[in-house]
Parts: sequence; C-alpha cells; structure tokens
Amino acid sequence: MISETVSQLLAAHAHDGARLREQFFADQAEAVAEAARAMALSLAQGGKILWCGNGGSAADAQHFSAELVNRFLMERPPLPSLALTTDTSALTAITNDYSFEQVFSKQVQALGKPGDVLVGISTSGRSANVNEALRVALAQGLVTIGLGGGNGGAMGTHCHHLLLVPDKRTPLIQEVHCAIGHMLCYLIDYYLFEAVTELGLHTS
Repeated sequence: MISETVSQLLAAHAHDGARLREQFFADQAEAVAEAARAMALSLAQGGKILWCGNGGSAADAQHFSAELVNRFLMERPPLPSLALTTDTSALTAITNDYSFEQVFSKQVQALGKPGDVLVGISTSGRSANVNEALRVALAQGLVTIGLGGGNGGAMGTHCHHLLLVPDKRTPLIQEVHCAIGHMLCYLIDYYLFEAVTELGLHTS
C-alpha cells in the first residue's frame, strides 16, 4: 500500500499534467495545425526537418525525428528528418573549437537549405544555442518552429511558428512537448498522405 502523501502526489501530478495538456490544445490547436502544415509543405517540396534541443529536449528532438524517418502510425515512405543532437564528433568539435552556443547553428549552416524546417525545443525558451540555431535558420531561409514554455524568452524573436506551453514547471512542459511532437507527426502524415489538397500545392 502506498501512503496517503504519495497517493496525493500522484493524483496532483496527473491532474496538473492533464489540465495543462487540455488547456494548451484548446488554446493553440490552430497554431499546432499551422506548424504541422508548414512542415508537411516543406517535405512535399523536397525539404527536410531539422530538430535541436538540450537535455530532455535533445531526447525529444531525436524521438520526433525518428518518428518521421521510421513511421508514426500509418505505413508510409520514410520522411527526411535529422536531429542535430546525435553526432558526438560534430557536437564536441564545435564546442571545443568555437562555443556551445554554436553547437546547433553551425550544423544548420552546413545542412539547412531554404525551405527546410528547423524545430528548436527549449522548456524555457532561453537556451542560447537553440535560439542561435533558430536565428541562423531564419536568416538562411528555413522555416522556424519553436517549442517553448512560460513566456518563451527570446525564442519568439526567431520563429515563424511559436508553440508555448503556459507553465514554468519543466517536467510538465516536457510532457506537453511530447504531446505536441506526436501531434505534429500525426498531422504531417495527415497532410501528406490523407489530405494533400489542404497543402494548397499547384500541380501542372
């Protein structure tokens, strides 16, 4: 038997997480759909999706990228996606020779093309290396999407699409980021393979 205190902690966490998730999607459903549409449009036009983040957000970047490269729910062709958090040689070389602030932006400079998408993930919106990557991506002609929390810090300055979880608690923000990432993957598949006409592409 668990104690009453532990039971209350479990119930409070479950309640707060569920309430925050419902609140986010009720308030920002259109913003999520527009971000997913932008990602699907990039892929339909030969682009790719890049992802970056630190710590738990690095794990999320790899997670969501893998959902696109492999599959989410439906059987469909692999989609071009890359997490900028996985190449340890690049990460350590850039950090050693330049700075940790440039650890993602230099990869964006090397790999990003106009029309590609960069998704930057930061629970506070204040991660210097994520914001620098978004800044460089924006200047380089990529579509920029930010997954943040709280007031978003400086992240919004560099984003075409900003998805902010209205809370300051990192674990709860991360839980909602996971739900957002799954929904982005779900909607990308929807736009590309079930309702491509909603992308507004003109074919000759």
